Amino acid sequence: MKKWMLLAGAIATEVTASLSLKAALDHPVFYVVVVAGYIAAFVLLSFVLREGLALGVAYGIWGALGVALTAIMSFVVFGEPLTIVMGIGLVLIILGVLVVELGSQRAHDRLRTTDEVL
Repeated sequence: MKKWMLLAGAIATEVTASLSLKAALDHPVFYVVVVAGYIAAFVLLSFVLREGLALGVAYGIWGALGVALTAIMSFVVFGEPLTIVMGIGLVLIILGVLVVELGSQRAHDRLRTTDEVL
């Protein structure tokens, strides 16, 4: 559970930093949030990896949810477009990451079963 909470924090700080980058164009004080947010995101992501989540899974979830949440929040905060086609693309990205996660779990289970037999 700890690794998932850390991953959620990494995603939230990365999205915050990305949104702040747009805000900083008009209000330069937001560059402080950009730098702090990206540093926090990578530190939290390193903690996730230290907790044992596979790199491909952690990075995939982090990237996919980061893209999806940034697009949604850009629509909410900045009024940027969010079309049906974009929504379909975001769903496909998230589904792709879920498939990778399921494949990773199956591979991990097979490896564990093989190790128990030996």
